[in-house]
Amino acid sequence: MYYKPKEIAEALDVSTSALRHYESWGIVPAPARTKRGYRLYTEVHFAYFRCIRAMYPSFDMRVISKILLHIQQGEIDAAFWIVNEEQARLHQEKVSAEQTLAMFYNPDLTKMNVKRKEKMTIGEVAKLANVSTSAIRHWEKERLIEPNRDPVNGYRVYTQNHLRQISLICAFRNSVYGLESMRKVVQSVEFHTVYKAKRVLRDALESINLRNQSRFHGIHELYNLCKVTGLL
Repeated sequence: MYYKPKEIAEALDVSTSALRHYESWGIVPAPARTKRGYRLYTEVHFAYFRCIRAMYPSFDMRVISKILLHIQQGEIDAAFWIVNEEQARLHQEKVSAEQTLAMFYNPDLTKMNVKRKEKMTIGEVAKLANVSTSAIRHWEKERLIEPNRDPVNGYRVYTQNHLRQISLICAFRNSVYGLESMRKVVQSVEFHTVYKAKRVLRDALESINLRNQSRFHGIHELYNLCKVTGLL
């Protein structure tokens, strides 16, 4: 059975140009064509398109591309392990948000349960927040955080308050909050008005849960694609 592009587009609520884009990116096998050049999409193509549309809301398109290129090569294990890696990252994001929220309810705790230290270097605070020093420097340029400076050598000096700010940025950097909104929330920590920060963290956790739910829809369609293509 063959499908017209319009039939698939209407079934998936997407434009026919989007289908052509997926094909041009190589993440959908090239279809056969009629003598007049019309595309002849099969059930396999339909399964690819269903998988893309199901995964797109919660997976980055670059990740989807890698997964589907492995499927086209028959490398099902490689494709599934990419999914597992993405789920592990999402889980770590959830853990980070939960730990940061707990820190705001108990400001004397750090995420690593280490001995409290009032002054820290950029390397020390980066290790505690599980983030790169380059990310911290970038957030400083964006005026999200403003470290103190050692009056003798000019090196950055971070406090427990900075650690909470950095942890907060990490917790919702993938959320829908824009830079200006994020800056206001982070500054609320500086001025000890943490109600807004707690609310944002709870919203971030809810967003993570919704992404996780959406991902299982995409994973389900990926599994169905593997069955249609005979890989399972």
